[in-house]
Amino acid sequence: MNARMSASPACIAQVVSQLIGDTPLFELARTGSGSRLLLKLEQFNPTGSCKVRMAREMVLAAEREGKLKPGGHIVEPTSGNTGMGLALVAIERGYRFTAIVDNHAARDKLRAMQAMGVNLVFVDNPGGKPSTIARRKLAEEIAKTTGAFWPDQHHNPNNNGGYADLAAELLRDLGNDIDYLVGAVGTGGTLCGTTKELRRLGSQVTTIGVEPIGSIIFGGPPGNYWQTGAGAPAGFPVGPNVDHALIDEGLTVGDVDAFTAARVVAKRTGLLIGGTSGAAVHIGLRRLALVEPNSTMVVLVCDAGEKYLDSVFNDEWLRERKLLDEAAHERLHRLFDAYRASIALAADTSIPEPA
Repeated sequence: MNARMSASPACIAQVVSQLIGDTPLFELARTGSGSRLLLKLEQFNPTGSCKVRMAREMVLAAEREGKLKPGGHIVEPTSGNTGMGLALVAIERGYRFTAIVDNHAARDKLRAMQAMGVNLVFVDNPGGKPSTIARRKLAEEIAKTTGAFWPDQHHNPNNNGGYADLAAELLRDLGNDIDYLVGAVGTGGTLCGTTKELRRLGSQVTTIGVEPIGSIIFGGPPGNYWQTGAGAPAGFPVGPNVDHALIDEGLTVGDVDAFTAARVVAKRTGLLIGGTSGAAVHIGLRRLALVEPNSTMVVLVCDAGEKYLDSVFNDEWLRERKLLDEAAHERLHRLFDAYRASIALAADTSIPEPA
């Protein structure tokens, strides 16, 4: 029978949001001691990001609570991924959406939102710094003056709740527990929401949160950074979705190491991942040699690298900002090679046993 004719209607999505979830796991590295580093590739969601999970949940919860009426208006400050998620849900459910943005966001994210019919409202960001505070202030003003629904992803508990399915997918696909979960932290929803559900389901996972150097979420000194979608600038009131009780260790990664990891992953595997995911991968690769034998470490890859062809994967853009470091690339390639060599060494049975 023709394959087209035999397809079950149950396997055919009728709206794009039905394609959210069930993203794949990919083994990036393994050690001779049996430990492995897996990537949860959230870039395979519609909009190329994990944020579509929580965007859907925030909108559905607003409908249940009567905060969104048919034909309503949504407004949200965003660096792009949450905006694209909200845009998708708004299209399907008949809402208008205004995104408050700045030019610190990746250009392709802005272009994607425009392609989806989003009304982009820009705020100034002198020196290319994130304008997180100014964007929040404008969103609040628009919500108050027009009656638009402001999800406020940093303070909305349904952000975290949107990742319950992600946790269940991990346990289902692995068939056993996760020893370490690594993820970038911005609103806190992805890592904390996934961790909360994992622990509710009985997991003993240890979590490692990652933010850019210059972000203030874990208490470090403020500074400039080019990673988008993670971290918080000076003066930003970090919301309760960053639940420190659910983050066992908080670490910082500089732009050079974050972007280097994303670029090396692309060259070694063909997978393009975003810059903040690169930061999480950097930590995962460094920690893999130090964990207990036979450990499973999962890095949450929050979005796709195709959104950063003008920045993370653009040599000229990196050089202008002094972020292209060939030595860092070489060091990371050597680390991959060392892991591969450790597997060969562990499997080598040619050395005779002592008499």
